[in-house]
Amino acid sequence: MAKRVTGPEIEKLIQLLAKVPGLGPRSARRAALHLVKKKDQLLGPLASAMSEAHQKVRICSNCGNVDTMDPCTVCTDDRRDRSTIIVCEDVSDLWALERSGAMNTSYHVLGGTLSPLDGIGPDDLNIRGLIDRVMQGGVREIIIAVNATVEGQTTAHYITSQLTGLEVKITRLAHGVPVGGELDYLDEGTLTAALRSRTAI
Repeated sequence: MAKRVTGPEIEKLIQLLAKVPGLGPRSARRAALHLVKKKDQLLGPLASAMSEAHQKVRICSNCGNVDTMDPCTVCTDDRRDRSTIIVCEDVSDLWALERSGAMNTSYHVLGGTLSPLDGIGPDDLNIRGLIDRVMQGGVREIIIAVNATVEGQTTAHYITSQLTGLEVKITRLAHGVPVGGELDYLDEGTLTAALRSRTAI
């Protein structure tokens, strides 16, 4: 059995850091050591920022985004096109789409995808909120931006069926060859999707 070389406080810090996505036990130890060595410059300000975030972070009651205000910054931005809503699985997807700067629209976070095997049904996701937003009027297009997985496609089909009859255009992200991608390195599923989603030149 390995001997413990630090006190319980540092061990607890390491254990908590190891739960952060992308950090395993070794990375967590390195991060903890770096934070402890830079106690005044990093550890103190980080602890303060985390405490403040813990107290102030809210889930937007309108779109499901994470922010320190409700409604969130995105929903209260008057410069956005509110007639288009991009529907995504998770907040990380919303942030990724925002980083692209491709569109200045509204969003709706589902909080996951339908997965009967995992016991996740429509009532476990924020689908009802999306339907309510569309029924309030003013929405002309729903862009379904879920992952190209079986669960993602099942969720997309379900949402489409629930919006049938409402006067809203439903589109989805194109699937296929990524910019800069070489055909020889792509899997069969990606190539098939690219061929089916071909467009005129």
